[in-house]
Amino acid sequence: MRTALFRKLFAVAVMLAPVAPAWASDDTGISETGSSDSGRVSYEALFDRHLGTQARAPRDYNASYATPLERQIAMLAEGSQGRIGVAAIDLSTGQSISVLGNQAFPMASTSKIAIVATYLEMVDQGRLSLTSEFPLRAGHYLPASELIDLVITRSSNPATDALLAAVGGVQSVNGWARRSGIEEFNLTRDIATLVREDGAVDPALHIDLRDSSTPQAMVELLTGIYQGRWLSPASRNVIISAMERCATGTRRIPALMPENVTVAHKTGSLNNTSSDIGIITAPDGRAIVVAIYVTGQDNRANREARIAGIARAIYDGYVQPSQVDNGRVYASADYPVAGS
Repeated sequence: MRTALFRKLFAVAVMLAPVAPAWASDDTGISETGSSDSGRVSYEALFDRHLGTQARAPRDYNASYATPLERQIAMLAEGSQGRIGVAAIDLSTGQSISVLGNQAFPMASTSKIAIVATYLEMVDQGRLSLTSEFPLRAGHYLPASELIDLVITRSSNPATDALLAAVGGVQSVNGWARRSGIEEFNLTRDIATLVREDGAVDPALHIDLRDSSTPQAMVELLTGIYQGRWLSPASRNVIISAMERCATGTRRIPALMPENVTVAHKTGSLNNTSSDIGIITAPDGRAIVVAIYVTGQDNRANREARIAGIARAIYDGYVQPSQVDNGRVYASADYPVAGS
């Protein structure tokens, strides 16, 4: 079928050749009529001319990077032993980095920030309160303020599912994300189900869109929370304060940071994947938002080492140039606050 169609189209091209105008030859030596400099007819050129196809230069499949820093991060995040996704932004300058930043990765427990944010939005709306109590387990109730603390500082799965049930389930959290303009965020299961079904898909080799997000989307999520776009100042501070006291993932983003740097972060771990998202505040007051998702690498220790090394390289790449070039101070940077 395809061969017959090609022959018919070719015949049309040949019939049209005599009436084609004689444009000047290009640097290929083939005129627009399909004749070469030697006078011979190029039927390939005739076909292209009359049926609309064009010769194109070979595509360049080499990786390209916006900045030397992004190139460096790409080298640290090379994926020969498993996919690694990185996104970051220096909020003082707007300079961003993305390495597989638009590819989906398992959120694992990094999704808990969105669950807490959804609850706090309802607090701001007067629909819930921080003193409302919910069951952590049978016969044991805790106020929402304590549940939130357990969710972020200890990554408690029962506390997370208690808040998730309180806000109305995964669709409510996805709704909050959409209202906040975050499209690449897909929560599909509660944490108990997620853990029970963990291991069915290897994230180093396959992309599972269930309970996934992209590094860029998670950077956008944290940026909006930090800048007070969606929550009241009090609710924003609840999240940021808890993230600064996070007790998990000490070998991840915080591991290689200078002592005078503040890290507010939330970790995630599932089968063959480790992640950390956070806000790094430098001594000069600038805030750097990062999201790092690592799969494979043979074991958890290697994944955590990758996260630590990439996070430190991002910090140095953003902060050191300012110290050398202009010495600007960003501690007084102000952001619009929701409800103000």
